[in-house]
Parts: sequence; C-alpha cells; structure tokens
Amino acid sequence: MQPGFWLAISTLGAVLGTALLEDGVCRAPDGKDGFPGIPGRDGRPGQKGDTGEPGKPAPRTGIQGPKGDAGEPGLPGIPGNRGFPGLPGFPGMPGMPGLKGEKGGPGNTLEQPRPAFSALRRSPPSVGRTVVFDSIITNEEDSYSPQTGEFTCRIPGLYYFAYQVVSSGDLCLSITKNKEQVVSFCDNNSAGILQVNSGSSVLRLAPGDRVSVSTDPARGSSIYSGSEADSIFSGFMLFPQTG
Repeated sequence: MQPGFWLAISTLGAVLGTALLEDGVCRAPDGKDGFPGIPGRDGRPGQKGDTGEPGKPAPRTGIQGPKGDAGEPGLPGIPGNRGFPGLPGFPGMPGMPGLKGEKGGPGNTLEQPRPAFSALRRSPPSVGRTVVFDSIITNEEDSYSPQTGEFTCRIPGLYYFAYQVVSSGDLCLSITKNKEQVVSFCDNNSAGILQVNSGSSVLRLAPGDRVSVSTDPARGSSIYSGSEADSIFSGFMLFPQTG
C-alpha cells in the first residue's frame, strides 16, 4: 500500500481516540508509530553568525628570506619638544694670545686721583699709642682721619709717608701699617731741650690698609705740646698700582 494510506489511517485513529475521550468512552490502546515521512524541503538561509575568536598563528615552517633593500627616505618628521639642558662641559684649552692692540692716547692726569695729606698736632685726643695729628693742612680724597690719626688707602699703589715730631725727652716713634710696626726711630734727650724726631718710608698699600705713627711708652713717649714748635705727619701716593 501507499504510505499516504497509512498516514490517513493513523490520523483518523488519533481523531477518533480524542473524540472518545471527550465523550467519556473508554480509551482504546495506542496504535503503533507510523512510517517516517518524506524529508521536507530546505529551509530559508539563517542570519549571519557573530565573528569568532582569531585562531592561533600557525608555526612558520619556511626558511627566512634575505633582507630587502632599503626603501626611499621618508619625509622629515615634526621637530620634537626641546629637552632639558645638559651639564656644563669642562673648560677648554686657553686660546692663542691675541694681536697687540694699538697704543692708547695720553691720559689726563687731572682726572687721576691723587690722595695726599698733611696734618699738625695741636690738642689731640688720646687714642692708645697712635699719635693723632688733629689739625688738617691738606687732605685730598679725604683719606686721613684727624679723629683717629690714621690714613686709609682707597687706591692701591706706592705711598710715601714722613713725620717730624718735636720731643722734650726720650722719644721712640714707629710708622705702622695695620697696627704692625714697619720702621722705628728713637731719640735720647736727657737734656730736656726741644728736638725733632723724624722718619719716613715708602709703603705698598692695598685698599683698606691703614697707616699711622705710634709711640713706644717703654722706650720713651715725650711728645712736646706747645706753641713754640709744631709736629707734623704727611703722606701721598707716588704711583698707582697697574696690572
């Protein structure tokens, strides 16, 4: 028989069995499964699935070829940001001496400083061993102080200093530089008459050096103070320091 016949019989039996159950009639035993039907037609294509995970790279089995030729240079890139400055380098070797310059014009001596002073001793205050000459005669550049009795150097160079001090007894005097004795002169005067103790020296001075006349009480310090004779201290620059 044709398969369609058995399919119709099976379908009819199922319908009758359902109807009998609905009417309260005893249910007949289930029939046997029919023969499989003919395969149906192919369905419509489904939607495209999601992309899967990339696969693992396959091991390279071939031999690496030789390096290719260098390509053409590319266009210059944009300049990068400026970096931090490096550490300073070591000083270079001294260069060769330059050519000798032209001789300069004559200087104006009137514009050059000329420190010079001269002062008398009238009624000075007591400043330890320093002999104070308190009455100014000349004081160019204001380099001598009548209050302290000291000459203070402002311009380095060679200076000449001299003093003539009247004594009425034994007297020892020194020209001092920064309170240190440079030269010393002594006169013995046992007769008690007025006599002059004098001394001089050329000194090389730097800015800030101080020069004065000092006594030595242990050897004699009888300086005359009166109107019959004057004591004087003088000094001036011979040459400024050059180079």
